[in-house]
Amino acid sequence: MIDEGRSRPTVLEAHGLVKWFGPRAALDGVSIAAAPGERVAVIGPNGAGKTTLLSILAGIQRPDAGNVETGGQRVGWVPQQAALYGKLTVAENLRLFARLEGRDDVEQVVERMLDQAALGDRRDDPVAELSGGNRQRVNIAIGLLAEPRVLLLDEPSASLDPRQRERLWEFILALAERGTAVVYATHDLSEADRHANRVLVLADAELVFAGTPAELEQAVGGGLRDFETSFVSFLGQLGH
Repeated sequence: MIDEGRSRPTVLEAHGLVKWFGPRAALDGVSIAAAPGERVAVIGPNGAGKTTLLSILAGIQRPDAGNVETGGQRVGWVPQQAALYGKLTVAENLRLFARLEGRDDVEQVVERMLDQAALGDRRDDPVAELSGGNRQRVNIAIGLLAEPRVLLLDEPSASLDPRQRERLWEFILALAERGTAVVYATHDLSEADRHANRVLVLADAELVFAGTPAELEQAVGGGLRDFETSFVSFLGQLGH
């Protein structure tokens, strides 16, 4: 188990997270942190605990042990399955969720999110008629309504075609450039290699690596063809 301690200023820290589902450990002493503007990819085999980790960081689930510290900062949560109302327009969805967030400046927030997510030309379109990429941008915009310092994304580009994926990542990377810490779980290892400042590898409920993509490649001796090959080799060395 790795204690992912850090000296940089952080907007999110989690210490010794433990979560059990019956006799099975989903997380076993996982500690992580994220700094402003940092892009952190959480990767690992199926069932490693990625979604459980993000849902605990978001406050959706409670850990059986350990704690999460945000210093009072808001945390945005974007699950893999978009919780949108298909019959409502893009603007109506944003307006509804802004009210649920308790925002006093609902219309200003809606306009800002339409602009930030480049959805102004889709504001009056029913969500059910949007492409997968645009629906995901609406989903992320909803996660940003509370102006969080940390955005948690679970498989943000799942089921998107390459063009939609590229536009979505342009949006996410722009958020990080403005200082939002972005923590995302992904099965697409190229997204970890291309977009993350740092990768966290979960396996059998434990954090087994924390570092840059280049450091993961170095951990298996270097000289391999690509990041995905290095990742598979790394897990193999650990017996996964």
